[in-house]
Amino acid sequence: MPGDPLKLYRSKRNFAITSEPAEGGATKAGALAFVIQKHWASRLHYDFRLELDGTMKSWAVPKGPSYDPHDKRMAVQVEDHPMAYNQFEGVIPKGQYGAGKVMIWDEGTWTPLEDAHKGYREGMLKFELHGHKMHGRWALIRIKGNGEKQVPWLLIKEKDSFVRPATEFSLVDEMPDSVVPLRARAVSAATAPAARKADRKSSGALPGVPAALPGKLQPQLATLVDGIPANAAEWSFELKFDGYRLLARVDGKEVRLFTRNGHDWTHKLQHLASAIPKLKLESGWLDGEIVVLDDKGLPDFQALQNAFDSSRTANIVYYIFDAPFLNGRDLRGEPLETRRAIAHALLAKPPAALRFSESFDAQPQDLLASACRMGLEGLIGKRRNATYVMRRADSWIKLKCQQRQEFVIAGYTDPQGARTGFGSLLLAVHGDKGKLDYAGNVGTGFDEKALVDLKKRLDALAAPASPLSGPTELDRTAHWVKPSLVAEVSFGDWTRTGRVRHAVFHGLRADKPVKAIVRERPKEVTPMEVRPSTEPTLRVTHPERVIDASTGLTKLDLVRFYGLVAPLLLVHLKARPVSLVRAPAGVQGELFFQKHLEGSMPGVKLLDTALDPAHPAYLEVPTARAVLSAAQMNVVEFHTWNAVKSSIDKPDRMTFDLDPGEGVAWKSMQKAAHLVRALLNELGLASFVKTSGGKGLHVVVPLKKQHDWETTKSFSQAIVQHLARTIPQLFVAKSGPKNRVGKIFPDYLRNGFGATTAAAWSARARPGLGVSIPLAWDEVDSVRGGAQWTIANVHERLDQGNDPWKDYAPQGLSRAMKLLDFKL
Repeated sequence: MPGDPLKLYRSKRNFAITSEPAEGGATKAGALAFVIQKHWASRLHYDFRLELDGTMKSWAVPKGPSYDPHDKRMAVQVEDHPMAYNQFEGVIPKGQYGAGKVMIWDEGTWTPLEDAHKGYREGMLKFELHGHKMHGRWALIRIKGNGEKQVPWLLIKEKDSFVRPATEFSLVDEMPDSVVPLRARAVSAATAPAARKADRKSSGALPGVPAALPGKLQPQLATLVDGIPANAAEWSFELKFDGYRLLARVDGKEVRLFTRNGHDWTHKLQHLASAIPKLKLESGWLDGEIVVLDDKGLPDFQALQNAFDSSRTANIVYYIFDAPFLNGRDLRGEPLETRRAIAHALLAKPPAALRFSESFDAQPQDLLASACRMGLEGLIGKRRNATYVMRRADSWIKLKCQQRQEFVIAGYTDPQGARTGFGSLLLAVHGDKGKLDYAGNVGTGFDEKALVDLKKRLDALAAPASPLSGPTELDRTAHWVKPSLVAEVSFGDWTRTGRVRHAVFHGLRADKPVKAIVRERPKEVTPMEVRPSTEPTLRVTHPERVIDASTGLTKLDLVRFYGLVAPLLLVHLKARPVSLVRAPAGVQGELFFQKHLEGSMPGVKLLDTALDPAHPAYLEVPTARAVLSAAQMNVVEFHTWNAVKSSIDKPDRMTFDLDPGEGVAWKSMQKAAHLVRALLNELGLASFVKTSGGKGLHVVVPLKKQHDWETTKSFSQAIVQHLARTIPQLFVAKSGPKNRVGKIFPDYLRNGFGATTAAAWSARARPGLGVSIPLAWDEVDSVRGGAQWTIANVHERLDQGNDPWKDYAPQGLSRAMKLLDFKL
């Protein structure tokens, strides 16, 4: 557009309504800017913009960029945008051009590899990107269109050291967030030579993938086991430190120190925050444990506790054992041995307060025996090839010398004889129902100072009544406190009544929340339990097989989808019997509904046959690995019971599957959902809604585990019958296609013993491969259909995740039954 390159841009927008900039924005001497904005318009896409001649040349990339050179991503050229648009994040109002949310997904500088003006003019533009997520060489290639108004191009990754196969890594899915919080680290053109040096695969280049430094990091946690794994050669073993877990975030000169629960302790540990920059990191996350060493060089937990109590923390030492992120690279997907070699090199000449946690080349049984003789807590075993996962996993295990864990302090007894302070502490753990169960008492391990100091803290927490779920043998003499302190206690064993024997107090823990304290039960070490990481990766056979002829989606697409949503899906599968729908010939072929294990699915577990003695063992899908191994075996759908395995006879939710008959419009479905919710509200029951992934909606009512299946099912039937009587023009209380013509059947049959419903985040074995998605009630009217989200576009919804159901909580049915005049 000669004369005014922004004329078309301004003609499409009303700047009295939209907050988008009309013009403005400065260029930076010696550097060309690029920005990619994630744009939720009528369809999610990525707006790719390159600075040239004072404006941002712009392309809409529907699928976003890919590090795989085989992925030739369509890039539709759109109007030039002003430089100021690089700073725009927000929501374009409804009714305006491009209405929807805009997020700055990546930004940085770009370097033309050839004459930029010639390349742009001739449709062959090659360049190098220096962003938070986008690195290396790329090409934009104009292609011949079919008469489109907007010129089509292709965005292609050039071959260099940043290449990553699409089968291993999806940039837009694994790095979905805004980079605005990272602007302090924005890469300038001055860093381009260093980037090119790394691109030449110099010997010092780091492995991993390019990554923005996350603001938070959830540490990997170890699983307590009852013995040394048989395949010990596949593991490395470190000492289990008697201290606090600590993660260090390094962003240039800024260092922040965080506990395992995300509490910022930088102000408490300034000497460590000052020491870490001496490692000369550009950026990264370090993982380790802080301890205080005694005169023998052994960790002393009580001394660590005293250091914090007295604010004298200078003697605290930080043992570093992992580096999940380092210098712009995400190392979590690398094997443990690789990450530890990098961390070890980083700490080759560390400051005195920083040390590397060494692993030991000896038989683990000998190591454990030595650790126990030295009075240490035990060992941590880690699979040598394990990736770093941000949760508890069995690729890291704990081997303890003695039983030791955290307990909630529920009260105390009076001292006897010459003792001061108190006699013993009353201990508790959270049971299966979330209540505090008494776990015995501890009266040893205290010095005089601890007795006095702890008594003052207990007095400040005095409570009039017991916080425990039941009586204890010390009720008459006990003084109760609010359950807000956590004690670290070692002990000999548990009694049959759930009490600890020969307990010894080691100190208070300020790094673990009260709600997280449960009885720690060791898992049996078996080959199944200690296989490599449960991270969602596996070899996919026949990845190219088309499973949905209507869209061309493949088995690899399905497996990658489940790799993305597994953390969200597992929330809904947790501890429930699961049935599977398999589609070995694709969704247009024959489908198989599977309740029992019929072949190898690593990670999928068998439930106790006592749950239903009349049938073979039901299935449980407890991990991401299990989800993916099921998908590898052509499982498309995951269906769950309305009860958990620990209370199989009493359902913990009630489900209404709004099933439309022939001729029912989607607006009627939306209206029906609101009417079901209105009735449930009148009955005092909160409800939650999700798309079915097919034609309808599911309304879910969380329940306390009080009533049996027959009662729950009968009450749900009574609700549906009431709807059918009250609004017969919309609802019907009988199933069957003939009964549902023009009407909706709120299927209450899902509430019977053994009945299942597709779980939230499950795909559906139907053309299009829709996905069941949790919704907020105020979203129902804007949803376009029960299969609006599919495995192809689910990334549009990942940001919301399970948040629409964040208030999900069990509730009783007694009042609702009375209001509906339901007779048991």
